[in-house]
Amino acid sequence: MLKGPLHTSKASPSRWFNRLYTLVYTVAIFALLYHHSCNLIYSPSLTTFFLLVADLVLAFFWATWQSFFFNPVHRQVFPENLAQVAKESDYPGLDVFVCTADPFKEPPVGVINTVLSVLAYDYPTDKLSVYLSDDGGSQLTLFAFMEAAKFAKHWLPYCKKYNILDRSPEVHFRKDPSLFLETNEIKAMYENMKSTIKDVMDKGTIDVEQFNDDRTIKALTKWTSRFTRHQHPTVIEVLLKRNHDKDVSGHYMPNLFYLAREKNKAAPQNFKAGAINALLRVSATLTNAPIFLILDCDMYSNDPKTPLHFLDPTIGSNFGFVQFPQLFDNINKYDTYTTEHVLENRICTSGMDGLEGMSFMGTNAFFKREALTGKPTKAKWKWNEQNQSEYDLTLAHRVASCSFEENTKWGSEIGFRYGTLVEDAYTSFRLQCLGWKSVACRPDRPAFLGNMPISLNDFLMQTKRWYMGLLQVAISKFSPITFGIRNMNPLQALCHAYFQFRAFWCIPIIIYAFLPQLALVNSTAIFPKVSDPWFSLYVFLFLGAYGKNLVDYVVAGSTLKKWWSYQRMWLILGCSTYLFSFFDWLVTSLGMSTLEFNVTSKVSDNEQEIRYHKGIFSFGVESPMFVSINVAVIVNFFAFFMGIGHVLINNGRVEELFGQLFITGFGVVIGWPIFEGMVLRSDKGKMPIKTTLISVCVALSIHLLFSSAF
Repeated sequence: MLKGPLHTSKASPSRWFNRLYTLVYTVAIFALLYHHSCNLIYSPSLTTFFLLVADLVLAFFWATWQSFFFNPVHRQVFPENLAQVAKESDYPGLDVFVCTADPFKEPPVGVINTVLSVLAYDYPTDKLSVYLSDDGGSQLTLFAFMEAAKFAKHWLPYCKKYNILDRSPEVHFRKDPSLFLETNEIKAMYENMKSTIKDVMDKGTIDVEQFNDDRTIKALTKWTSRFTRHQHPTVIEVLLKRNHDKDVSGHYMPNLFYLAREKNKAAPQNFKAGAINALLRVSATLTNAPIFLILDCDMYSNDPKTPLHFLDPTIGSNFGFVQFPQLFDNINKYDTYTTEHVLENRICTSGMDGLEGMSFMGTNAFFKREALTGKPTKAKWKWNEQNQSEYDLTLAHRVASCSFEENTKWGSEIGFRYGTLVEDAYTSFRLQCLGWKSVACRPDRPAFLGNMPISLNDFLMQTKRWYMGLLQVAISKFSPITFGIRNMNPLQALCHAYFQFRAFWCIPIIIYAFLPQLALVNSTAIFPKVSDPWFSLYVFLFLGAYGKNLVDYVVAGSTLKKWWSYQRMWLILGCSTYLFSFFDWLVTSLGMSTLEFNVTSKVSDNEQEIRYHKGIFSFGVESPMFVSINVAVIVNFFAFFMGIGHVLINNGRVEELFGQLFITGFGVVIGWPIFEGMVLRSDKGKMPIKTTLISVCVALSIHLLFSSAF
């Protein structure tokens, strides 16, 4: 009998306050929409129409956002109690999938740290297998991991002997740990490995003739002159084999496999989803563990006992996966680009958990293999499922072929689903529609940590891909508004809708970033006077929305500085990422473009890092998205000072123009770092002069074009 639970789940007491807030704020929204409708009927104008459209979209997002607050739950896990119900020999097999695609954008040393951190898990080595998917098919990556396999034979026993918590070597040695007997020796080995890999990366090629090891030569000579990133056969290498390879202390090592799936220009690539599906099939032929973990190549394990957090034999048979938060160790104290995703990692996870299903974030999730290959059943958890000890590499090569999926249900009903750039969120959505449940797990010590882009352009490009992919799902036959509501908890479907329609944020943001400003330039009032009772409604809605958002941030354990960064980035994203993701979706839907997955660079220079940690924006490159952001900032600056002039010249119009002055002034304050980058900075991270000049010309053109419209 259990002396203590393996996990607990408690509903948040704040849900009652949230429901009351939702009720009151809903009444205010309907009052505003009634006001707009009356104006449109009795005083029709394009201005009134656009304001109504903007507020309707805002109301939609507000309504979907409230779904996260209906029944938030907080879970606590007690892995120390696991020994009461299971021995280590009873643990299920665990396969770990790590995906990389470009050794120059995702440096192999960083990927190695991720792989080593999970190879060193406190988990039975005879049940642990790690697979590296190299979708770039790079000889350099394979060489780097052959070196890593040698180092792992020293690193794993060192970690376990001294119970090291930080099992990413880079993190361990960066923290200047207490010296153990072998610390200096292990660190020297690690630095030597890094130096060897760096030399090969700098050369860009490998001279196979310099090696004497037959196994190394055989592996590296698979690359021929015809071998390219988009055209190559399958390559599978067993870098470490359990029950065969031993570490320096005489203990057997876990499995470590390298996979570069076959690619053919004539065959669909299916991006990361295709790589994971190839891993699912290959691993099924080699180790076939009932549980697998998916990790991004830059998300290292921060807790060696993480696998024990999801081992609960009492959990329901329809349990599909457990999602750990996506946290980062390189975020500055301002969270300048809001890459910490406070609301998504705290509010959204607990909210969706209370509605029977988390959304998969693309990494840091333990899946039940059955969830990707079938429907929920009443079968009990197979704890002591044995893995294969002999490997059929011929079969593994065959199932990794790009032609294997032809005329099968892979990508549609089996494995990760295709058809979108965000296969992670889409797949979890489809699984939940089939009846699979998922939970969020947030231990006190973060299970995984990684790095986020510290360049604004890299961050905008990454998020543009996300929201374009989400919109592909939102406007399809699998839309959460139609398909989702019929096949899952309606509130859960609204949570998915909040994310999937996010590109539509550009509609109200663009309208409120330009319409009040252009009207102000022409001294035209479009909001009620301060003395008008309807003005009080606007004040209530503004303070209610921003005040509640601030409370959510504070409750989530964040700071006022980070909350302000969130407000700034929300408007910046509305004028850039959301807008461009919508246009990307439009041209792709019309067949004028094709889907393209661009790997986000994990490389940054020292100057960029210094600027970031000071809270300074990094521009530095020309980008169309910077132009749209700049134009909005310029229009707001120009309109604000023009509005002040109108008030001073026409004494007594403060009441009429106050609403527009406030919104425009808010835009000026929000946009100050952009204005600073255009005008006041001279460092390498400033806004390119060409981009600034183009932005000024576009802003002037907008002013001249719409000056006669008010």
